[in-house]
Amino acid sequence: MAFTMHSHSGQFCSHAVDQLEDIIQHAISLNDGPQAALAAMPKRHEAYLAEAQRLQAAYAAQIHIIIGFESEFIRPEFGPLVAKLAAASPCVDYFIGSVHHVHSIPIDYDAAMMSAAVAASSRTGQPADGTEETLYEDYYDLQHEMLTTLRPRIVGHFDLIRLLSEDPGRDVRQWKGVWERVLRNLKVAAEQGAWLECNSAALRKGLAEPYPGRHIAEEWLKLGGKFTLSDDSHGIGHVATNYLRAVSYLQSLGVEDVWTFRRHPHPQEQGQRRATLEDVAVPLAEIRAQFEPAATQ
Repeated sequence: MAFTMHSHSGQFCSHAVDQLEDIIQHAISLNDGPQAALAAMPKRHEAYLAEAQRLQAAYAAQIHIIIGFESEFIRPEFGPLVAKLAAASPCVDYFIGSVHHVHSIPIDYDAAMMSAAVAASSRTGQPADGTEETLYEDYYDLQHEMLTTLRPRIVGHFDLIRLLSEDPGRDVRQWKGVWERVLRNLKVAAEQGAWLECNSAALRKGLAEPYPGRHIAEEWLKLGGKFTLSDDSHGIGHVATNYLRAVSYLQSLGVEDVWTFRRHPHPQEQGQRRATLEDVAVPLAEIRAQFEPAATQ
């Protein structure tokens, strides 16, 4: 059964659309399995958690909702804030550790912002001396700090830095310093028992492969790493988009299962301690069978 571990609603995420309940109802209509109710460092965090719990209980017979949020790690000082949000309520099951900024500049927003981040990565202090190679190094250094500080169960869009790159399909193994950092971060994530998400939003945004790209994914598998599956949806129109392509990509790497959580108990009971999360393998063959009929119509 298909699922997503990374989704957003306009109700609680300023750059998304649609109400959280409408998105849940749409997921049910697609016959999705576990659905993560997520918000990106959500505005009105308490209101978000209250609504997520209400929906978890209201739709418990139809869908298995787990509750989390996507962390921001703009600067190291964000670590305590993420920890505070994670501990805010026992209903929070997990969070995704992501990096969207380098030198406090968004690297997934537009070309102008990406250029500013490149300039800020200069090693000489002269903006013109910044390069994508130095920016990639800085991105993976910040990601390393995020991993060691937050120790997330799921690492979000591991190589998001390539989205607005001049060459998103570039083989970064040619950049020695970048590749060393990639391998270091993968090793840290594997040692922590984290999962990488196979994030299909990269396909929606025009990239040839999901996050992470093939060379990184191959190294992750050599470490015995596991993948979860995400659409990174920002509204109803994004739910489960490009899942068949994402499944084909993973299967081409030799992956047979993706992983999700099942919470015990479900739904959260009033006054109860934090739930126990069970790791559950979902065969890619099942997800393929779910989406292939629609693709051939």
